[in-house]
Amino acid sequence: MSRYLLGIDQSTQGTKALLFDEAGNVVCRTDRSHRQYINEKGWVGHDAEEIWENTLSIVRTLLLRSGVSPDDVCGIGISNQRETAVAWDRKTGRPVSHAVVWQCARGESVIRRIGTPALEALVKARTGLPLSPYFSAAKLAWILENVPEAGELASRHELCMGTMDAYLLFRMTGGEAFKTDASNASRTQLFNIGTLAWDTEILNAFGIPADALPEACDSDSLFGRTTLEGLFREPVPIHAMLGDSHAALFGQGCYEKGMTKCTYGTGSSVMMNAGETMPEATDGIVTSLAWKTGGKAAYVLEGNINYTGAVVTWMKDEVHWIGTDAESEDCALQANPADRTYLVPAFSGLGAPYYRPDVHAMICGMSRTTGRNELVRAGLDAIAFQITDIVVRMKEQAGIRSMELRADGGPTKNRWLMQRQADMTGDRVRVSHVAELSAAGVSFMAGRALGLYDVHIADRAGHDIYLPKMDEKERDELYGGWQKAVGQLLKQ
Repeated sequence: MSRYLLGIDQSTQGTKALLFDEAGNVVCRTDRSHRQYINEKGWVGHDAEEIWENTLSIVRTLLLRSGVSPDDVCGIGISNQRETAVAWDRKTGRPVSHAVVWQCARGESVIRRIGTPALEALVKARTGLPLSPYFSAAKLAWILENVPEAGELASRHELCMGTMDAYLLFRMTGGEAFKTDASNASRTQLFNIGTLAWDTEILNAFGIPADALPEACDSDSLFGRTTLEGLFREPVPIHAMLGDSHAALFGQGCYEKGMTKCTYGTGSSVMMNAGETMPEATDGIVTSLAWKTGGKAAYVLEGNINYTGAVVTWMKDEVHWIGTDAESEDCALQANPADRTYLVPAFSGLGAPYYRPDVHAMICGMSRTTGRNELVRAGLDAIAFQITDIVVRMKEQAGIRSMELRADGGPTKNRWLMQRQADMTGDRVRVSHVAELSAAGVSFMAGRALGLYDVHIADRAGHDIYLPKMDEKERDELYGGWQKAVGQLLKQ
């Protein structure tokens, strides 16, 4: 009898379900998008109930399309959009409001009120993160302060709060399991990554009750079992949970110190495995947990960008410069090489390494001959430039001159963009043939926990290599122009 792993990747734009066979190959995939709630203030929300219903639907469809018997699914892994904050009723499982999405900066009011130099230093030392509305803590605090039902439930000790993994696990197990994993906990800004526990002093600063938070477990724990509301005849073990970027790091096989990956999604996460000793991150780079397995934590250096793949979506859906995502590559190839138009996509502020939620997007450097092709190329350039900002700082932090950047995610299909990335960082870029590395990563981790996969499973996927080709003088001119554009924006 064949055995299969089910990987569920709950991401910003939608939810995916993938089946992996005993060799680690993708057998079938289904996905469904969910609505993005964006108001006039730029606040971004998701309906967690819709996401749960989509999860049930896509797994059911996946099994029907694949022809795989539900009885042959031996384990489940969950990866999820990180930092997105959800609050729900412990008795019913129903969300008290829309989830506050990681892109949303509405928690800035909380940071302004409680932020002091002393708290900033405390938070950075214990969580590895700068005090910022980007992370879950301010979002959860905002919900408590602005959603009456949340406060009422908290007063009765009936409120659950956490990231999307904890919510999905809660629903999948019928409320029996209220847990998260170490990687997701480390991104909340409430978790002490030295003691590997929720930090009481920081919880008090944000006004978040400890009993409303999930139990933080090893990433390859047996989190619970589920029939997915009767889809499986016997409960299937959920044996891995990771934030999507951490899952991609695992799926890329970046198990050793210094190995680095970049996930190109709605936003982007650049991660470098920092080993088992907690490093001190500086200059806009944060420290988080890669994962915790076998009771041992692995750390990462990381930089997060709000808008990368979302820039292409914006060019397609909002300003209609392109009709499809793939069209952006053709436009870039046809653009005037001499044009120096820059797009800085700070639609909801800038993430790493600047952490400026108060600035707004800008286009500069246009000439009379700047047209659609040049504008589209500027959008793709913005993706490569933002990632270069982080890679440059990581190499300085690690004391290395060059490295291999392992890349994954939908935008990696754009060959022009991947070559541009190699040219801008001056590094070899290795693009995995498995586009959905987050789902693969949690499936590989769950499969290893269940004895289905060995440590080499991540190395079996094919990949494409992009080597830097650009003249150093041209690179310095292009990247220098980007740095000037960002500098101009930061003066706003």
